[in-house]
Amino acid sequence: MKTLRGTKAVMLVATIAVVAVGAGLFWFQRSNGDSGPLRLYGNVDIREVQLAFRQPGRVARMNFDEGDAIAAGARMAALDAQPYREALAAAEASVQVAQAELAKLRRGLRPQEITQAREALGQAQAGATDAERNYERQSRLLASGASSQRTVDAARTARDQAAAGVNAAKAALSQAMEGFRKEDIAAAEARLAAAQAARTQAATALADTELLAPSDGTVIARVREPGSMVASQSPVYSLSLDAPVVVRAYVGEPHLGRVAPGTAVLVRSDSSPRAYRGQVGFVSPRAEFTPKTVETPELRTDLVYRLRIVVQDGDAALRQGMPVTVELASPPGAPASGRAG
Repeated sequence: MKTLRGTKAVMLVATIAVVAVGAGLFWFQRSNGDSGPLRLYGNVDIREVQLAFRQPGRVARMNFDEGDAIAAGARMAALDAQPYREALAAAEASVQVAQAELAKLRRGLRPQEITQAREALGQAQAGATDAERNYERQSRLLASGASSQRTVDAARTARDQAAAGVNAAKAALSQAMEGFRKEDIAAAEARLAAAQAARTQAATALADTELLAPSDGTVIARVREPGSMVASQSPVYSLSLDAPVVVRAYVGEPHLGRVAPGTAVLVRSDSSPRAYRGQVGFVSPRAEFTPKTVETPELRTDLVYRLRIVVQDGDAALRQGMPVTVELASPPGAPASGRAG
């Protein structure tokens, strides 16, 4: 009986010792777990651009197919530009008309027109002098009874009309010599500016018939074909940009202190042995639940923080949505190497 009790006591002591050692090892590993490399899991996120014409029209050329590599500035497609060339020609003609009208107003009347106005004044003055003499003569004849009151009244009216004609001729000569009013010239300048703006718009519309690649990339979709009618902003190509290559990953709250903008990382995929260099460019200030598409060793109900990691030497082996492993080798408390975009 005593032997049985002694055996149970030894087993109990051994069990307690095993539990203590296991607990100690667990807490040791947990307290020192942050000293090793931190591995995160995420997906490649390559930006895409939907390319479209800014003007409507008929597609004349589609120069690339799916999978073609595109350099920045490449002419990818073109619209039938004839309607836009005609619109530009009409706008140019309107500018020339406005320029001619403004030049005419600024120069004023021609010398011949001023001479005509001066001669018209002389004729009016001569007619006024003759009308004044006739009136005086008829007035003297009325006193002697050789003329009637009616004749005198008619002579007076003719004199007054001739005097008014002289005043009108003087005003016309003054206007001819001074030129056009400043308000007329300002209005002509405004019409010229409007015509020039319309010409600029027409030139811009003509330039927009050429669709240029905004940056280096790869065609992933060719939406239209030559001969198609497209509306403004209707996509004709879908372009995958070569840069930047971004990895969207998530880090758990216990490891948040080890990740800071500028932290150097290594990115690996299952399809390539190469390790890509990158930097943490963004750490979300808001916690969220782990998305279902992300694989992490922690429970999926744990709160995590989203990271944006910019891959500095990415190539065609990194494709949209590809799962990757991110290793943060920087030790805790190490200074950030710089902020990435």
